[in-house]
Amino acid sequence: MERRKALGLIAATGAATATAFTAVPSFGEETGRAAGATGQGEAMAKGGYTFALDKNVKRTSVRFKNRYGIEVAADLYVPKNARGKLPALAVSGPFGAVKEQASGLYANEFARLGYVTLAFDPSFTGQSGGTVRDVASPDIYTEDWSAAVDFLGLQKIVDRERIGAQGICGLSGMALTAAAADSRIKAVATAAMYDMSRAMSRGHEDYYTRGQRQKIVDHLSRQRWIDAENGTFTRGSHEIPFDENGSPAPSNRVLPKTLPADADPITKVFFDYYRTKRGYHPRSINSTTAWTATTPMSFFAFQQMANIDLLAPRKALLVAGAEAHSRYYSEDVQTMAPDTVDLVIVPGADHVDLYDRKDLIPFDKLDEFFTKNIA
Repeated sequence: MERRKALGLIAATGAATATAFTAVPSFGEETGRAAGATGQGEAMAKGGYTFALDKNVKRTSVRFKNRYGIEVAADLYVPKNARGKLPALAVSGPFGAVKEQASGLYANEFARLGYVTLAFDPSFTGQSGGTVRDVASPDIYTEDWSAAVDFLGLQKIVDRERIGAQGICGLSGMALTAAAADSRIKAVATAAMYDMSRAMSRGHEDYYTRGQRQKIVDHLSRQRWIDAENGTFTRGSHEIPFDENGSPAPSNRVLPKTLPADADPITKVFFDYYRTKRGYHPRSINSTTAWTATTPMSFFAFQQMANIDLLAPRKALLVAGAEAHSRYYSEDVQTMAPDTVDLVIVPGADHVDLYDRKDLIPFDKLDEFFTKNIA
């Protein structure tokens, strides 16, 4: 399997036929869960989180609504020794993850450093509202960032003139988009940034040909008829690969239940986080299932970096692993806005290392960036 085509993140043993939508399992459950995916016990041992809460940080479960009326579930992290008005950060990502995974880890670390932080589940995922489960919208996800700013700015302990955003992986692109349209976000940092609109509509490193892009549009359009006729929402790959005959070949899982011996390197790094005790969570789409199959339609229509110039004079800091398959997304955004966007490349780090490897994540540089730019 070609490395770039593996970014559909299907099992290397071949694509599976998409299956009809089913309700998300409750916490601690997963239908057909692989015996080797031992992360459930690890998360439960930490109160349902994949990381330990710092002893100097208080975490509170909260809810707020976005401007579409969808209730967003989040965790508010506050330093226990907090005094006066503090700077604040909205935190979310990766795409297909939940607040109990990487975003919570980042929120916990920043709270330890003196910020009020809010790690949230995007609409339709995790514990957030939305009638159809596990559907993604670049528009609504961008709105979720601004709704998180609303919530933070209403807290008595927060200085609403010092609010920033920290995105991880696929929610990073939406954080940059939100900041371009919402100047209340004083600065944005990203880790392992993905532009999900570009990924879904053009493939990894833009490998889709014009003909392949049309095939995906036709495939998604047919799927709309199937869903409409059946009254269900089929699941399928959000980054659609092609089979040996050149036809779209979606899978009903983001990641395989067990790792094939011949799995490509990218599937391996994602599997090592989402399907093992390192990062498994039963509410995470990437750990257990797949997105609704028609999810890519809105990402074809919504190009996230179209207004990146409106971020100026505010600043962004993009952090990428030197060995990450996604590194080019950050490099390309930095090239688009060199006077606004700074780039930090972490030696020896792959994409997933920036989810939870605190020995590699440059929290000191991120803290320095936010201290300077949301002052």
